[in-house]
Amino acid sequence: MKTSQLDSLDPELRAPLEELLGNYPGGVYAIEDLAERRRIDALHAAQMNEAVRAAQTCSTEDVQVPGPTGCAPVPLRIYRPRVFQPASPAVFFIHGGGMCLGDLDYEHATAVKICEELGVLVVSSGYRKAPEHPHPAQVDDCYAALCWMGDNAPSLDFDPERLAIFGGSAGGNLALATALKARDFAGPALAYIMALYPMVDHRHTTPSAHQITDIGVWDRKTNIEAWEWFLAGKTPDGYAAPLHAEDLTGLPPTFIDVGTADAFRDEDIALAQRLLAAGIPTELHIYPGVYHAAEHYAPDAEAAHHMWTVRIRALRKALRIQPTPTDTDSQGNGNGNGHHN
Repeated sequence: MKTSQLDSLDPELRAPLEELLGNYPGGVYAIEDLAERRRIDALHAAQMNEAVRAAQTCSTEDVQVPGPTGCAPVPLRIYRPRVFQPASPAVFFIHGGGMCLGDLDYEHATAVKICEELGVLVVSSGYRKAPEHPHPAQVDDCYAALCWMGDNAPSLDFDPERLAIFGGSAGGNLALATALKARDFAGPALAYIMALYPMVDHRHTTPSAHQITDIGVWDRKTNIEAWEWFLAGKTPDGYAAPLHAEDLTGLPPTFIDVGTADAFRDEDIALAQRLLAAGIPTELHIYPGVYHAAEHYAPDAEAAHHMWTVRIRALRKALRIQPTPTDTDSQGNGNGNGHHN
């Protein structure tokens, strides 16, 4: 990233980034060996989750559900709030990781936050990873898991008419792609999509895709590599690159947010414009001085608190949840893992 761009970062967000670069020159994603990158990611997640589990009030249950035909089962983690109202809303949650990183522990803190702050059931889906499993393995796994959730609404005890799908970065891509599959194959009805800084364009041609080159988090080189692994030489369809889906009509209301220092900035703005043109009620937030997944690196920063306040309020409204006194003081998500896409 050019010096002028680095200087434009929110100072609260810049400090933890500089600390990360001190430990890992070039950032974790600059580590060439994918297995080592995954090991470090898992180590950071484990360290963060130890503190989260000590404080969380929701319960969790790990299950395996049927995967796509002929494929392995899909791992899920079910989060239930301490006080659970019958037939409450629910959130289907998909973690990020650039299609090549992460598991059910990867964004555990965020899933806990959503479950506890909203008081809703959260079902977090795992999925197969590239390059070992390129597209469509990821979206097929997520869609199979969503269908299982829909089929089991009575036993899970949630209101199927108030079901949102949530994901950040690669998880944002998969939230959109899974919603498109649900539309196309008469899957579970979704009331809302929340896609945080989603990874939706394989072309790398936008100004922001050229600007963000060496910030130390998800930058141009890392993104090109991830898309190559994900597509495995194939031309993407609309489920792989949702920005280029031929038809976006029929999707539920959608929320998108992204920072000005994020490589995905311009593709996310373009996606919001396409959704609006397709008649989809769309909420778009662009945060100045914010880089990719910055709230995971600096969960206590004012910008992180603000982003989460906006997100939680949007989910409350979309899922018709009565606000609580704590809704006006939403905190950062506490996930300092710092290695997300």
